[in-house]
Amino acid sequence: MKVLITGTAGFIGFHLARKLLAQGIEVVGVDNLNDYYSVSLKEDRNRILLNDQGYRFYKGDIADGALIGSLFCDEGFDRVIHLAAQAGVRYSIDNPRAYVDSNLVGFFNIIEGCRHHGIKHLLFASSSSVYGLNSSMPFSEHDNVDHPISLYAATKKSNELMAHTYAHLFGVPCTGLRFFTVYGPYGRPDMAISKFCNAITSGEPLQLYNNGDMERDFTYIDDIVEGIALLLDHPPAPNPGWRGDSPDPASAPSPYTVYNIGAGQPVQLTTFLTLIEKELGKKAIIRKLGMQPGDVRKTFADISRLREAVGYKPKVGVEEGIRRYVDWYKSYY
Repeated sequence: MKVLITGTAGFIGFHLARKLLAQGIEVVGVDNLNDYYSVSLKEDRNRILLNDQGYRFYKGDIADGALIGSLFCDEGFDRVIHLAAQAGVRYSIDNPRAYVDSNLVGFFNIIEGCRHHGIKHLLFASSSSVYGLNSSMPFSEHDNVDHPISLYAATKKSNELMAHTYAHLFGVPCTGLRFFTVYGPYGRPDMAISKFCNAITSGEPLQLYNNGDMERDFTYIDDIVEGIALLLDHPPAPNPGWRGDSPDPASAPSPYTVYNIGAGQPVQLTTFLTLIEKELGKKAIIRKLGMQPGDVRKTFADISRLREAVGYKPKVGVEEGIRRYVDWYKSYY
């Protein structure tokens, strides 16, 4: 099998590529290595992947239609896992155009390639942020997600709509993956666990938004990539029981579906911080702030659909996950 993974120099893409390569799957990666965060971290991830003969890498932007078109023509992919995107809720408020270029134009180029080259399954990164103002817990794929509160979330919701349309019109099998607060080794420096570690080790004040009254469904990276790998050979089938007078957002009468991939267990941000302090052996200097625009107080994934579909079961609890991350953080930084 040959799989295209976009964003292989990114956090999730890197770990997923390593897992698939270990299974003997040929992986072609594409990434533009942009400077949204440390380029050297991205290069380090990619350097590790390049040690495997089953991996080949193209440096380029998914918004470049000619590049993506030639990739599909030249390589003959069986599956596509689209993870490349401009990330970050807060960054989307100040730099909206980056999200249109990468998350909308880039997604269009990928799904067009899938349409014209008979791709057997497109899996793509969505986000828990699509739940927006929804306050029903846990978040279910059957919930309405028409009220995003950041442009980042809106682009991810748009990807789901575009995928649904291509599944309906052209029969492209599409699976959307709603990730919930992923963390682990080689993680992004703009994520909470990295910021917390940096502040604690340097003795700088640590910013706690909403006065620390936040809960997140923190999900360890190994569990995320396990869920994706399980779905790779599980393309969605049309739902014969789908009804237009009571439409289910989780499925369709075409080969389209979405899944939450999370731990299924929200953790208080203050608890998360305490565990980091314990592993680092040092207390944080805390600065409490109000809620940030585009942020939500709590996320909580209902993972029952993914469990029923492929037997997904998160294995790494938050204490073990933080221990592994801090061990890596100390050795890397």
